[in-house]
Amino acid sequence: MTVSRSVMDSAEDHFKKVVHNDANENASDDDTDSECDDSEKIGFIPTKEDKESGSTIGSDEEDETSDKEEAAVTQMVKEQEDREKETEDADYSKAYNILTTEEVTQQASQTESKDFRVLQHKCDSESPEIRKHLEFLKKLRLHIWASLSRAQYVSLLKDFVESEFFVIDGDSLLLMFSDEETQYLNYFYQIECFLQDFTEKGAKYVIVFFEDAEQMYFPYPHFLFLRTALIEHLKHNTGTTVHTEFSNCLSSKWEIFLKKSYPYFIIVSDIGLTSLQTDYLSIFIAHSLSKKINIVLASGQEYDILRVYGYHVQSVYKHRLFFQKHEQDLRYACENLVRYEEPFVCLYEHLELSLKSIQKEVCQTVHLLKQLWPEGSDIRRVVCVLACAVGLKIYSNMLENANTSMGAKTEQSARGRSKPLSPEGAAELCRLQCLTVAFLLHMPLSQRAQIRIMKSCWTKQVLPLIKMQQLCTHFALTQLSDTNDWKLDLTYLPDLNDDSLLINLAHYYEVEYTEGLEFKKELGKEMENEYQCLWDTVTKLAVKYSFGDAFPIRKTSQLFLEQEQTFRVYEEEIPNIGLIPVKSDLVEDYAGDVLKELPVLESNDPAVTSLIKHKEFDELHHWHSGRPLTEEYERVWCNANAKSKDPQERRLIQKLQTFYHFYGSTLEDSTSKLIVYQEDVSGNANAAVKKTQKKHKSKAETIAEENNRRLKTKEEKKEQEQWKTLCIPTEKEIKANLTVGINKLEKFLKTLKSKSVKFSVEMRGLSACLEVWKEHCRQQGNKSKDLSKAVQVVRRIHILLEKYQDLLEKPHLQKLTRYLRLLGFENLACSLSGQTGENNDQNISNYAIEVGPARFQLQYMDYYLLREERNDPDPRVQHFIPDTWQRELLDAVDNNESAVIVAPTSSGKTYASYYCMEKVLKTSNDGVVVYVAPTKALVNQVVGTIYSRFTKKLPDGLVVCGVFTRDYRNDVMNSQILVTVPQCLEILMLSPRCQKWTKRIQYVIFDEVHCLGGEIGAEIWEHLLVTIRCPFLALSATVSNPEHLTEWLQSVKRYWQCAENTIKGSSTNSEKNFTRKCKVKSKVQEQKKSYHVRLVLYEERYNDLDKYVCSLKGSDFIIEHCHPCAALTVNHIENYGIPSDLSLSPRESIQLYDTMVKVWQEWPRAQELDPEEFVSFKNKVVIKKADVRKYEQELKKELSKWIVLGQRQKVNELLEHLKPKPVDCPEKEKWKHFASFVDKLHEMDKLPAIFFIFNVDSVECAAGNVFLSLLKKQKIEQDPNTEREKKRLRDELRKVKKMLTKFNPQDTKKLSSTKMENMVLLSTTKKQLEKRLKRLTAIPSACTYADPKAVDKDTLMKIFHRLRFERRGYLQQMMALRGIGYHHRSMAIKERQAVEMLFRLGYIKVVTATSTLALGINMPCKSVVFAEDSVFLDALTYRQMSGRAGRRGQDMIGNVFFYDIPLPKVERLIKSNVPQLKGQFPLTISLILRLMLLAAKADDKADARAKALSVLKHSLMSFRKERYAEILKLYFMFSLQFLIKEGYLDQEGNPIGFAGLVTHLYYYEPSNFVLVSFLVKGLFHKLCQPIKGSTVFSEDVLEKLVLILANLFGRKYLPTCSMKYKRTFCQSKVFLEDLPEDFADAVNEYNTKVEENFAHFLLTTAKLADTEQEYRLPLSKTDFTSKNWHGSELASSLMDNTKSVSAISPFACLSGVVDNDLFHGEIINKAVLRSLGINATNCPRLYLNKYDNQGRRRPLNAYALDFYKHGSLTALTTDNWLNEGDAYYALKDFLLLIKSIGTSLSELCDDPNDNVLLAFQQLGEIYEEKLKCIT
Repeated sequence: MTVSRSVMDSAEDHFKKVVHNDANENASDDDTDSECDDSEKIGFIPTKEDKESGSTIGSDEEDETSDKEEAAVTQMVKEQEDREKETEDADYSKAYNILTTEEVTQQASQTESKDFRVLQHKCDSESPEIRKHLEFLKKLRLHIWASLSRAQYVSLLKDFVESEFFVIDGDSLLLMFSDEETQYLNYFYQIECFLQDFTEKGAKYVIVFFEDAEQMYFPYPHFLFLRTALIEHLKHNTGTTVHTEFSNCLSSKWEIFLKKSYPYFIIVSDIGLTSLQTDYLSIFIAHSLSKKINIVLASGQEYDILRVYGYHVQSVYKHRLFFQKHEQDLRYACENLVRYEEPFVCLYEHLELSLKSIQKEVCQTVHLLKQLWPEGSDIRRVVCVLACAVGLKIYSNMLENANTSMGAKTEQSARGRSKPLSPEGAAELCRLQCLTVAFLLHMPLSQRAQIRIMKSCWTKQVLPLIKMQQLCTHFALTQLSDTNDWKLDLTYLPDLNDDSLLINLAHYYEVEYTEGLEFKKELGKEMENEYQCLWDTVTKLAVKYSFGDAFPIRKTSQLFLEQEQTFRVYEEEIPNIGLIPVKSDLVEDYAGDVLKELPVLESNDPAVTSLIKHKEFDELHHWHSGRPLTEEYERVWCNANAKSKDPQERRLIQKLQTFYHFYGSTLEDSTSKLIVYQEDVSGNANAAVKKTQKKHKSKAETIAEENNRRLKTKEEKKEQEQWKTLCIPTEKEIKANLTVGINKLEKFLKTLKSKSVKFSVEMRGLSACLEVWKEHCRQQGNKSKDLSKAVQVVRRIHILLEKYQDLLEKPHLQKLTRYLRLLGFENLACSLSGQTGENNDQNISNYAIEVGPARFQLQYMDYYLLREERNDPDPRVQHFIPDTWQRELLDAVDNNESAVIVAPTSSGKTYASYYCMEKVLKTSNDGVVVYVAPTKALVNQVVGTIYSRFTKKLPDGLVVCGVFTRDYRNDVMNSQILVTVPQCLEILMLSPRCQKWTKRIQYVIFDEVHCLGGEIGAEIWEHLLVTIRCPFLALSATVSNPEHLTEWLQSVKRYWQCAENTIKGSSTNSEKNFTRKCKVKSKVQEQKKSYHVRLVLYEERYNDLDKYVCSLKGSDFIIEHCHPCAALTVNHIENYGIPSDLSLSPRESIQLYDTMVKVWQEWPRAQELDPEEFVSFKNKVVIKKADVRKYEQELKKELSKWIVLGQRQKVNELLEHLKPKPVDCPEKEKWKHFASFVDKLHEMDKLPAIFFIFNVDSVECAAGNVFLSLLKKQKIEQDPNTEREKKRLRDELRKVKKMLTKFNPQDTKKLSSTKMENMVLLSTTKKQLEKRLKRLTAIPSACTYADPKAVDKDTLMKIFHRLRFERRGYLQQMMALRGIGYHHRSMAIKERQAVEMLFRLGYIKVVTATSTLALGINMPCKSVVFAEDSVFLDALTYRQMSGRAGRRGQDMIGNVFFYDIPLPKVERLIKSNVPQLKGQFPLTISLILRLMLLAAKADDKADARAKALSVLKHSLMSFRKERYAEILKLYFMFSLQFLIKEGYLDQEGNPIGFAGLVTHLYYYEPSNFVLVSFLVKGLFHKLCQPIKGSTVFSEDVLEKLVLILANLFGRKYLPTCSMKYKRTFCQSKVFLEDLPEDFADAVNEYNTKVEENFAHFLLTTAKLADTEQEYRLPLSKTDFTSKNWHGSELASSLMDNTKSVSAISPFACLSGVVDNDLFHGEIINKAVLRSLGINATNCPRLYLNKYDNQGRRRPLNAYALDFYKHGSLTALTTDNWLNEGDAYYALKDFLLLIKSIGTSLSELCDDPNDNVLLAFQQLGEIYEEKLKCIT
């Protein structure tokens, strides 16, 4: 039995708004652990063993640990594996479906439209096969739900966007904006806006429409025709790549595409038009995740100026497992979903027609139209005439067939159904459509935007015909896309129809036209001709049918429109925009020019007289809302302060300083410790340099020089003696083992100071190396030789020629010439000696290198080639000779200039920072240097380095170094060097009470300044750079537009130059007199006034990076070298060029040249670029890195030139040739063999290495696996009797100890001599037993990666001692002893520091880590391994992580390994360009209030105003963009209006009311304003009622309080689909409940005010929009400003002059949006004028409910409330879909917030027993207690 299935046609999608919530929603803050807090332990409670073994190793229990440690690690690994392996069945058992909105809609609408159906026959639903299929679909839906609910809300485009290619599913794109209310052109506008947002941000994407998906749209002709038009539009009118060649997501072609391109992610919708399509999308999601490709949900995406945010699902092992398990089911389900018999259309329940026949009719009509219009035409004309002609023909045919076949029988059955539209009526509808298209062709968009908004809709008779025409349009567009021989203008594909205009015309001819002559309007000649032409063509195409003439348009009186309310009535008037006057110098200075043009209200206006005052509230509750609050920095926990007299605190300071000295010693070589004494330094900073230029020396100087000379001679003699004794052993060692011998030689050379001794060592080394080479040649005979031995000979020659040129005499040069001849380099020998000489060929040939000298140096010497280095020392630098660029930096500091420094990681750019600190420490006792680091980990590192470098005797209470982070502070105001994070420095800079301190700042150092373009806190970096008055150093390794950044900063400095002159002018005479008396001081002051900003660029890395791609084949590893050029493609070279920092090593340059010659044998420049002939290499004895760079540049230029010369194919071949060929391996196998991979690297001598893994559990698990593998290895290798022997010795030792305890050590004198002898004997036995046991339990060197020589035992114990109370401290010690560590954000800081220190010291060799080690942490290593792919592995992270490889002074080269990372991803990481810094939208209402507070409350008003103005005027976003500057001024003005109306500012711009409380919570805007409104309305006082007769609050009150605070400050949104199923969660409620009703009302009231203010701002700003841009589609740039419109009386009559659309996008106007709608926040993003660059994120509205594009609610995660109820962190990871680390830090932030509010309230309230105050205090204590319990 076949069942016909009718699918509804309904507009189920709601028109809902999406806006971006709090900026800090997905903020992950690294600055959140405290240095001195022992309670900082997260996660699991330590096991009993962990607690017992808290003491450090070395106790008597040491020998019993191996079993425990194995059990502990095995347990940890097993936990992780269980988590990994668990399929989602666990979730299924507890999940049950709840009827969701979309299913209700789908079911309800099945019966909606009987008049138009598309029927598709399906198989028998009762068959067991189908039942099994339906069961599987249920399982699939649950699998997808469980996966999508875990989605993380992240920024989709990282900083290096062009490296992140992704795919957008076309059908999901269609569904995102599907809404029946949205007019056709506006629909295209919205899609283009969405795509343009990605394009503008530099994203690379393709759009994919699967062929089979088309089947699902036939019941929805509206969407089907939209889909087809969208495909054609994107293909023809935009540069977007659109793929339509894949049948479905399971096709082999698609799999190949995924493998080749490996997209970063795929954007897919989780909901379709029908449950059928939803299942189809589920299969697509399941397949993508199984192929290691991440998913981003189309639902819930939001954007701001720089970023796009969305829900990201990481592909994990269980997704691959699910696919493997159910692959057959998925394939069957997919076939079943898209396998239809031939569909047919059914109109009015009885008129049937197959879709094939429509297609056939279209095909014939197109053929006919080609003959009528051979020269082609506009697509709008073509589609219009085709749809009308085919529609009319088919409809007439259907009616005829129905009449003849049914006859009289149909009369009875027809009673229950709608009467079909008559053929005449159908023709009239088509005439109206032709007329509409005539208008579209000529009428400009500005006119169409004014058309009246109709509320009428089509009658049931008309709708089926319209839908059938949409089917015809679909087939017409499909047919036309295959027609290449006909010239069609496809530009206006997005404007094929306008339903609003059509309905207006239908209404005019149906209602107004019939009412009499005065309503009959002229069409206009132009329109009449156009319409006549279109209708004539339709009649010609109709062939045998006649549908009447063009006029009259309507003959019948048949109704086309439902007779309901016709036009939109504007209920509310737009209130007048009038500004409350503000009298403030700051406002006048900044926005005075804009103010002149804005309307200002009179002082007696009700809006002014009714301004809010908080006095009533204050009097009622004994509060002082305007009382100044304590400084924010004073609230941060202070762990120590040098000013303190408390002995306990003093001890704490000493303890802390001791630790920092120790920590610093692992960062800096202790010999480089610099003692800085206080001394008078002349104002001229270049004194040291100038001194050397003096002509006459004093007697004292002459004596000092003589003494130095004597000392040097003595030292030289000593070194010569030393070399004499070591000379022969070293030579022997070199001959025995070249590598070991040379390493020893170089170590010895580093200890020497005398150049002449070094020279003799080098000469002897050279001779020894040559002997080794000769010996090797003799042994090999005619066999191939190991050229690495020859490399050492040539390397020594290079060093001698470069570094000891002044000591080389004739005999030495002759010797070197002879050696070069011996190696077969005759041309180099001649070039060195300057002559051509004959020699005994026989001898030469025996030792000659059979490679040209240039090739030998590039290919074999590779990284040993010398770089250009200066030989002249700089008196300012003690331990090395700085490069030119480093000297430039020192000059900048000496001249008190600012500098932007862009140089690679580990190139030595931070040296200038410490030079700068030293200078300030030397100059005065009160000058301050501030060092700004982006993370707290970096802060600790810098503090350690400062303690290690500087000591200084300072007056009591002052210290050298202070720290200030969000968690703790010490010596903030009384230190000379303050190390801090940006947020904390901003607090000090914008504080009215810290001005005195800020004036003491002499330099600010910004480390990692590229954070200025970061996702979180970028605006804070901006504020700091513009508010500091002193010079600065801005350091970064990754900025691609440093010139733009420098110009912006220079403009800021110019502003300060003017501002300081003004401030100076207003200073008092007494100050001037004071500076006159103090001459030295005035000199220092003068010296400060340099406003120049230097740009210092340096591109060379100290060592090259070799990249390798590793894959697993069986149990063996294939490790292939990855040539950087292999990452390129022809298109990439054409579009982006070769990235500036894609550098090649010398060996890679030769490899590129050889491949170029091989690929294009006729290459014209092959000879010229041959290394032996290349101009920079020819006859050059010492080829340097700089020479190779020239060669590399030449080859790169040539490669780009090949493309220009038309050799694309050759370039493709070349790049293919260089590509490595990795093998795919299953995820499970990869981790199974991870330990073997580490061992392989150990064998290759590539350790120490950092292994980057992005999943916290996997980080620990991977380290555990390596540890277990070493343990197993030890067990296998050790003697089987060892365990028995160990047990015997332990038993004996226990007995001996027991016996010894019987002797009382105090009574030894009383003991008899025999007993005494026994005791001594027992003690000796004990020592012997312990010794033997230690020998047995010692870890064999083959079973550990640790280097015991690297760290002495005391240092090791000191580090382990810090771990004694940590949750996994014991386990970490065990791992560390085997040279293994792990490092991630969820660890306590002491655990992390232990790993960092041991790794730096060279003890630990293997560290698995998350990205916590990426940003600036000093942990250099030999190799970096990327062991896992992730959304967080973008090109910025890659650059920072790979920058760790290659230790300066230890490794000649760094190694980067990609362990099973897909090759396309590797290529994109390597070739991506460095990001450009762009500015964020800089203003928020809270910031404006903070600036007004600073200006009003500061002691030094001129300084405060200058700072505030600097922040307002100098945003990076508006730099050189006048229009943006104007917009910001208007935003500022309207923000002030809001603050005045809400009672935070008075009309003089002075802060009043709760301004202090709001600014304290500035980070949480808009929740800070809402909180105050709750307080002022008395809602908190109403809620917080204690239990009668006590001051304690019930659980219910506190829970409600947490619910309110969670709704305000704990806003983490879950994906909408997470609510699709309900699960019986273990402990959590998961979805946050709504606010109580009275609180929700207060939020709505607040929102209304904010929306009104923002709407006024938009209405005022509209005049600044770029009109030209507004009338163009954003992506395709299709222009809608019609040039040939001559007007039409009819068109004018359709206009609505009462309609105000001044601030609305003309495209949005077509869908009936007007200015009034701006007062409802949901519409803003769809309606706002795009060229203004403003969206809903700039409106500080607090959303009670957020909806996605489909109108589904986005639930809030109830983590904060759930935790309050159950206190379980584990429950938050299992139930609330958070990971442990994120959950912990989110809760910690929430607690800090409760405490901060509590502190502020206690300062504002006089009554200590105020209920609100007590409730917050009680809640803070309970929450803190709960949080302590889990750590």
